[in-house]
Amino acid sequence: MYTVSARFLRAIADSYTPVTEVTLFRADGMVETLPHVNGSVSVDRGQQCRRTCSVTLADLTLIPRTAVDKLSVYGAQLRISRGVDYGNGTVEMVPLGVFRIDEVSGDVDEGPVTISGKSLECMVADDKFTTPYKASGTAVAAITALIQRSIPAASVVTAATVTDASIGPRTWDVEGDPWAAVQEVAAAIGAECYTDADGVFVISDLPNILTTQPAWTVKAGDGGTYIRAARGMTADGVYNGVLARGENTESGAAPVSALVIDSDPGSPTYWDGPFGHRPTFYSSSTLVSSGQCTAAATLKLRAMQAPNATADLSSLPNPALEPGDVLLVVYPDGSKELHQVQSFTIELGVGGSFNIATISAREGA
Repeated sequence: MYTVSARFLRAIADSYTPVTEVTLFRADGMVETLPHVNGSVSVDRGQQCRRTCSVTLADLTLIPRTAVDKLSVYGAQLRISRGVDYGNGTVEMVPLGVFRIDEVSGDVDEGPVTISGKSLECMVADDKFTTPYKASGTAVAAITALIQRSIPAASVVTAATVTDASIGPRTWDVEGDPWAAVQEVAAAIGAECYTDADGVFVISDLPNILTTQPAWTVKAGDGGTYIRAARGMTADGVYNGVLARGENTESGAAPVSALVIDSDPGSPTYWDGPFGHRPTFYSSSTLVSSGQCTAAATLKLRAMQAPNATADLSSLPNPALEPGDVLLVVYPDGSKELHQVQSFTIELGVGGSFNIATISAREGA
């Protein structure tokens, strides 16, 4: 979760005045604040571009007519934030993302004007390889080079829980997707890559729901933020083992592999339990050691065994949440569960619903 004060968390569970801000970074280098009437930011760790936005404006003169207009789709970006006005002149803001403007449209007579955008992963994904591209060296260096190939000024940071390692040389063909290449290299060290709410590219692992301290408590009753929830379970797309394999013909390294299984006897997807054996497979020439195969398989398994229990929570809005955050949910009957955030949407207007889709529910927390 984005770092906020304890006062902020108390305020969002009570009555408060929300504050939102939309900053336009124009293609000509100028920066200005956009008055807006509504909008939303959607965040989903299952999507290639983790964040998308829609912003509604009342000013009809902002509908672009030429390529040099300030809201054109030729390089302009938005930074969106939401926060709490404490009523004494103090405001605490939380960033919701940095977005490339992809579309601006509206009725020229009556409006409104709508801006749509995607987070900065899209700039890497759209910059397809026009010549064969070879990555080698360490994973972090290869990821950084892939990202800065498209965005030279991009900031790339590595979480403290990720250990860098050398990868096997890997060549992608013409028309290949550089963002898919980033994720493939990241998997070699058991990580994934995404842009955070500040527009920074982050190399991080997926937090383990069983060992990670909950970032936020969604509690029913007085002083809580819980509104309602829907629960479900499904076996579709759920696996309890991943076999990761690597064979690098460019380096001549011997083939390597590792099978990682759900070894927790208390888990509903336990490998030797009634769920049975349901393996899936992953291969990449970037994997050149059994340790890298284990790291990649662990990352994939953590996501692929996750949907054994899911919930759609409705709570009071918390703009500081991040996908992958672990939540402690306390239901009206007092029962507790741990959930991991998959997706949510933050409204920019006053009020609005806040629905959180979660994965990896664990009962009896």
